[in-house]
Amino acid sequence: MRIGVITFPGSLDDVDAARAVRLAEAEPVALWHADHDLKDVDAVVLPGGFSYGDYLRAGAIAARAPLVQDVVDRARQGMPVLGICNGFQVLCEAGLLPGALTRNGHLHFRNRDQALRIERADTAWTQDYEPGQRIVVPVKNGEGRYVAAPADLDRIQGEGRVAVRYVEGNPNGSMRDIAGVTSEDGRVVGLMPHPEHAVEDLTGPSTDGLGFFTSVLKAVVSA
Repeated sequence: MRIGVITFPGSLDDVDAARAVRLAEAEPVALWHADHDLKDVDAVVLPGGFSYGDYLRAGAIAARAPLVQDVVDRARQGMPVLGICNGFQVLCEAGLLPGALTRNGHLHFRNRDQALRIERADTAWTQDYEPGQRIVVPVKNGEGRYVAAPADLDRIQGEGRVAVRYVEGNPNGSMRDIAGVTSEDGRVVGLMPHPEHAVEDLTGPSTDGLGFFTSVLKAVVSA
């Protein structure tokens, strides 16, 4: 199984994401934002960081990168895509996911281990979890507050598109404690927390994040 990890100018968690892919027993494939070449990967991860220094809006410029346009086309054909932190911002800016990520409500960068609840355990990236399962992974963001118009929030929630929620405290003021959302078909997921930093006991608060990367292997095989 080949899972691509895109690097943008300003990415900083691409190597961590690639390691998580490897620990899930898949092959990480390095992808460059400026290329029009997905290298026959089965799924794609857009990692965390500060693409283009968050100039204009976080993820706004990266969403127009040549490779992201290819990702959008393939995602609409069913290819699994995971956006983590800055990658989540890019997916929203590219129109693959609803809502937007804005400056944290308290206006401070927040870096801590965070409890989450899995709301959807049937997406391409969450099927190795149980519905309602509590996991702990790090968050680290300055523009991680998920927002949408009230009617859109009602629709997203009503359609069951909230994939992950913050519990035991909301680190950034995200509306309705939303930490991650999914596309209508469950193949595209974006989340602000960093599961790639919770894949080994030695370096993370848990190994709870590994399930995102093992889940997609099953999703690709069963597609």
